[in-house]
Amino acid sequence: MSKTNNFVFWSLYVVAWLIFVGLSIEAGGLLVNFFFSLYKPEFIHNLYQKLDLSEVYKASKMVFFSIYSFILIISILKAFLFYVVIRLMHKMDLSKPFNTFVAGQISQISYYTLSIGLLSYIARQSVKNLMHHSFVPDNLNKFWVDSEAFILMGAVIYIIATIFRKGVEIQNENDLTV
Repeated sequence: MSKTNNFVFWSLYVVAWLIFVGLSIEAGGLLVNFFFSLYKPEFIHNLYQKLDLSEVYKASKMVFFSIYSFILIISILKAFLFYVVIRLMHKMDLSKPFNTFVAGQISQISYYTLSIGLLSYIARQSVKNLMHHSFVPDNLNKFWVDSEAFILMGAVIYIIATIFRKGVEIQNENDLTV
């Protein structure tokens, strides 16, 4: 691997760490707010990222918990996705990248990405249906605005994972015949 490619790889490794820390802070903030709102419901109007779900909570606690569950699960999945990316980049041997560990990690990344996209799409459609009751705020879209991009990216990564897995199988067969 050339020095330029090596520099780009390690730069992306640092960027992945930064994104992971940011997503972890967001997921942790949302999780703390969720448990805090269970014990002090009067603070629901002032949740993390100026998320005001007080009208939803007053109208229906079940709807509040379902919306907040979507937000929480999606943010935790995004943080875990970048944890898998960091683990892949940290343990990957760049001189021999075709092995079962890398193939498995790429498959996991595709599953998490696809799950985030599908959950985001379901959440967005659910909130869109709840907007007919006019107690769901408009600022929820920032949590699942890019669902189609995640679905598409998950499909592309799955194809790459399948090709990578087949490449590892062929390499293992070649190693056994020599």
